Amino acid sequence: MNRSARRRLTAAVLTVVAVTTGATACSSGASGTSTKAADSGTYTVWDPYPQFAKGSAWTNLLDKCGTEAGVKIKRTGFDTSDLTNKALLAAQQGNSADVLIVDNPVVSTLAEGGVLTTTDDNKLDTSKVDPNLLAAGQSGGKTYGTPIGANTLALYYNKAVLKEAGVDIASVKDWKSLTAALEKVKGAGKKGITFSAIGTEEGSFQFLPWYWGSGAQLTALDSGQAVSALSLWKNWLDKGYAPNSVINNTQTTSWQEFASGDYAFAENGTWQLANADKAGFEYGVIPVPAATGGSAAAPTGGEFVTLPVQDDTGRYATSQKLVSCLTNSQNLLDTDTTLSYVAPTSEVQDKQVAANAELKPWVDAVKAAKGRTSDDLGTKYPKISEQLWKAVQSALSGSQSPKDALTAAQSAAK
Repeated sequence: MNRSARRRLTAAVLTVVAVTTGATACSSGASGTSTKAADSGTYTVWDPYPQFAKGSAWTNLLDKCGTEAGVKIKRTGFDTSDLTNKALLAAQQGNSADVLIVDNPVVSTLAEGGVLTTTDDNKLDTSKVDPNLLAAGQSGGKTYGTPIGANTLALYYNKAVLKEAGVDIASVKDWKSLTAALEKVKGAGKKGITFSAIGTEEGSFQFLPWYWGSGAQLTALDSGQAVSALSLWKNWLDKGYAPNSVINNTQTTSWQEFASGDYAFAENGTWQLANADKAGFEYGVIPVPAATGGSAAAPTGGEFVTLPVQDDTGRYATSQKLVSCLTNSQNLLDTDTTLSYVAPTSEVQDKQVAANAELKPWVDAVKAAKGRTSDDLGTKYPKISEQLWKAVQSALSGSQSPKDALTAAQSAAK
């Protein structure tokens, strides 16, 4: 790593990491987190899936790909936030994993810090990946890794609640018709819509479909379109179409409200599909509507598989084989089923829908989705997001008007 890259890395570490020691992680391989084994035939993989222990479908796939590449895999699973910190510190120490799987908004931070190789350098083939999903791993005109899968947000709806209120779901095509549906639901004595507006990244994540659906850009938080999106949410609270609890709701507590059976709609993600099947009532899913119709761009969740910079560049060829194995069509189908993800390629998406028709609206939502760091925002996104969720909190709590809250947010984000 050259001197300027090391300086960038140091800055990234100072920005992201509060220096700590003794962090805990779950590993399916040997204990410890040293990435370089004495045996050069051992390759290290770090991922954010500590829930998968040795012997799981995920770790078996890693071992299979290692065998095909002629090497052994030493894998460690971290919590997502811990993984980012560990990756930055390991790079600073010249001790990076061979393969690093990270949450997609983190890619730009690691790239700016000089931690990751580009696909030009590592020869990863991303030609089949949907461009809107690949964009989350792009910065400065270069691509860093490839997505292993994606999830996003859409609207779940309770069929019985809508039927009782006399709402035809086919009529819900834009903000006006959705609000009209909520009015009917309330009039029928039921509850309208629940979502998460908590003052964290979860709150921004849930607000972004409405924000982007208004036509607003993250570089202009105080635009008229942005104000219209925040005013929509505020109006729903004022009229009782959404509960005040959304201000403190996580995506999990919001789901619990919907699972009570009293709500017509809930904004949530693919990761709730198993819970939806257990809810005890018939449900459907539609993409979040844009202001004037069509599907709004929702933010993409999911991880990128990346190859960190190594002092021994001869390791890249084998690392590339490992990543190509993990992300080939058959393995993507198996992995994304395990992770409840929509695949990043149309070829595998078609196979997923053929196997499970309930995934069709999610595939449509993912195709319309957008990376949070897209538009070359990169490491600017976290600061913008923080000001956005603060504005949402201020407006929904009534401490500021939507316009004043977003004006203050834009000023702070600069």
